[in-house]
Amino acid sequence: MNARPARGAGPLGGGSPVMGSPAGTSPVAGSTAVEPAVPGAGSTAVSPAVPPGLRGFTRRPPRAEERCELCAEPLAGEHRHLVDTARRALLCACAGCSLLFTRPGAGAGRFRAVPDRYLSDPDFTLDEESWNRLQIPVGLAFFFRNAELDRLAAFYPSPAGATESELDPGTWRDVLGSGRLAALLQPDTEALLVRRERGAGGTGTGGTGTGGTGTAGTGTGECYLVPVDACYELVGRMRLHWQGFDGGAEARADLTDFFTRVRAKARPVSGREDGR
Repeated sequence: MNARPARGAGPLGGGSPVMGSPAGTSPVAGSTAVEPAVPGAGSTAVSPAVPPGLRGFTRRPPRAEERCELCAEPLAGEHRHLVDTARRALLCACAGCSLLFTRPGAGAGRFRAVPDRYLSDPDFTLDEESWNRLQIPVGLAFFFRNAELDRLAAFYPSPAGATESELDPGTWRDVLGSGRLAALLQPDTEALLVRRERGAGGTGTGGTGTGGTGTAGTGTGECYLVPVDACYELVGRMRLHWQGFDGGAEARADLTDFFTRVRAKARPVSGREDGR
């Protein structure tokens, strides 16, 4: 297996969405610095206020307002995303800009709106032998079709972010490609999210803590068709909360919460699905 950290600033080029660093701890503008008391002086010396010309260097910068990356319109907390197929990146978008790119070929095909549908396959099964053929070292992965390269890409979360695993086309076809959800997958904008649970008495995921419990030696699986930005949300959450070798209790709890929300949103796939 050849696994490598995903490359590029954009998630679809292999990277994960850029995550902001915590705010700094700069002094508040206009505050005064208190000097240590001089022994025996009985008082505390207070330095003068920060000179006006230097306040710009001590002021904590205001938190940037999130805006649409096409028209600069302010965005709500929950908003849509576009795939920039030229840069292989996700862009935050307002409702208006997102609607412009819902039809195939809009904008010469450069931008594609990420759908909001979640589908599940209640009949999905995945035994241990089939999962091992995918050569994913953990119990969780997502797969999407890169339209520009005309190939399937496989990624799994890790402390370093989204890590790509080489995926043999024949293996994809035999293990996942013939499933009902795989047939509905929209290129670039949707992903097949697969979770493999196995092994009672341990994580059964190669030390990542992303698996579940089950009967030793057997296995079950979950498979969902989800918006591709949901997968990178998961990657970001795992990277943020990962501790130690196996991810830690916080990362495992976050993973459980994430899949609880996915199950609640997903509706079973039906024979009437048209892929839109």
